[in-house]
Amino acid sequence: MARNISSEMGLPAFRGAVRQIIIASAAIYVVLLLLMAFAPGIGQAVLALGVLDPAHIRQGWLWQFVTYAFMYVDPIDFVLSLVGIYFLGSAVEERIGSGRFYAFFFGSIVLSALAGFALSLTGAIAQGPALGSGAAANAILMAFYLLNRDALIMPLFVPMRIPVKWIVLFVAGVEIAYLLLHHFALLDSMLLLGLGAGYVWYSLFLTRKTSLRISERFYGLRNSYYRWKRRRAARKFEVYMRDHDRTVTFDEHGNYIPPEDSGKKNGGSKSGWVN
Repeated sequence: MARNISSEMGLPAFRGAVRQIIIASAAIYVVLLLLMAFAPGIGQAVLALGVLDPAHIRQGWLWQFVTYAFMYVDPIDFVLSLVGIYFLGSAVEERIGSGRFYAFFFGSIVLSALAGFALSLTGAIAQGPALGSGAAANAILMAFYLLNRDALIMPLFVPMRIPVKWIVLFVAGVEIAYLLLHHFALLDSMLLLGLGAGYVWYSLFLTRKTSLRISERFYGLRNSYYRWKRRRAARKFEVYMRDHDRTVTFDEHGNYIPPEDSGKKNGGSKSGWVN
């Protein structure tokens, strides 16, 4: 049965990574507004430092791959982006946890920015600046869909439940239309790239199969490290005992071999005690 997610369920809890991201975004936006109102020169300078500008990236301003997502000029973009992060981000964070949500949010920001910058170098899209967390909001939408493929959601101002896959297709269609209308502007391409970044990050890090592979790799590396430490300690102990005119023997895994079992594999044990 399809999962229903609508306003009838009440507002999502305002907590965790989503709350901190929204508060940080709102605080930066308020500071920018105040600067633009009372010190416009400084405000413009801060904006120029923070937005994603391919020309500045080529000069080494690499922090813009992250900071652009916290720069806003249009209040409508600001509200819509944070509303999307709040409503769908809360559900995604509940599924994957705060730590992985932080990684997903900033990872999708950077992936979108890298792809947009690379496209700008080819001349396929315009060189203009990009700003706002629309790419991250679209990445969250894609992740929400991939985690809840049969979900029904009730969008703002639409009094009916709609399958989330149709919301994703609608958003993608709108972004493509804006991209064509604005002659492949970087800002519009970033929004579309956000959907792709969400799909890529989900495929690499958020699927159960990938999580199991990462866990297996981690524990394999950990066990290899412990085995190396045991062999190293065994060699040091052998040297120490030789210096005191005594001989001890360890196998290739660092397991102690009693003198009476020196000719047997793994110290005479059938399986040894190797990790």
